[in-house]
Amino acid sequence: MRIIVTGSSGHLGEALMRTLRAQGHEAIGVDIRPASYTDRVGTLVDAAFVHEAIAGADAVIHPATLHKPHVATHTPQAFVDTNISGTLNVLEACVAQRVKALVFTSTTSTFGAALVPPPGEPAAWIDEDVRPVPKNIYGVTKIAAEDLCELFHRRHALPCLVLRTSRFFPEADDSADVREAYADDNTKVNELLYRRVDIADVVDAHLLAIGKAPALGFDRFVISAATPFTRGDTAQLRHDAPGVAARYFPEYADEYACRGWRLFPAIDRVYSSEKAVRMLGWTPRHGFGEALAQLREGRDWRSPLAQTIGAKRYHAEAFAHGPYPV
Repeated sequence: MRIIVTGSSGHLGEALMRTLRAQGHEAIGVDIRPASYTDRVGTLVDAAFVHEAIAGADAVIHPATLHKPHVATHTPQAFVDTNISGTLNVLEACVAQRVKALVFTSTTSTFGAALVPPPGEPAAWIDEDVRPVPKNIYGVTKIAAEDLCELFHRRHALPCLVLRTSRFFPEADDSADVREAYADDNTKVNELLYRRVDIADVVDAHLLAIGKAPALGFDRFVISAATPFTRGDTAQLRHDAPGVAARYFPEYADEYACRGWRLFPAIDRVYSSEKAVRMLGWTPRHGFGEALAQLREGRDWRSPLAQTIGAKRYHAEAFAHGPYPV
């Protein structure tokens, strides 16, 4: 199968390219920046370039985007150009080329203000039924791009699935308070309980979505590591997350103690990927329990693919106060 991957110089783009080629697919990487897995260098804002790049494709995976870390360094117009106009060019090229499936990579950041309930309320249970309330230009443009995907499905019968992925980046947390209070691995393993996913599982979801898109037509899916929590846990999670976690993983306390780690005292949202598991046949393999097992054996808690990809940085320059400006 000939599959075009946009954003092939980024974290997910490279992970997709590596996996697709290992599986024997003809994978073509497209990005504005040259890199080892990028075959065609150009901007998605250039419609002619996009049409040429997608020529002959059976399927397109579209992760290319300006991200949340770019909000402080790029103009709103740049977000509109890349995330909306660029996606429009991809969609028009897919229709013109009669592409059989498009998978659009979106983000749980689209939920925005819906992620944090008022004080005293239970943790938010975030699934596809929650109405997004974007709180920055990143979220606004990703929602608009999702809506374009739905429009092209309705008007042109383009099979298109939207995957709203949770955190999988390896960079340090964007909160200085979190960076100062917790070791980086401690933070990320904590997040596997409710708001993080390993990049290998994200790749699996995208590949399954290619196969499911023609039958499903259009749909949106939350992609995050399988949470052990249920809706019944949300009230206690808001003030006693360690107590809830101990019910599901009584062994976690000893493993954390020997490392000097701590669970967050409270959790304010839980991402549910049940719909993706049910409808895509997706089985996330790298959750909190698997991470604990790897740590007990003295191994890296991340998947081999995540370790191989490593950090890529969102900006060419370094910032004294953190991994990126916020």
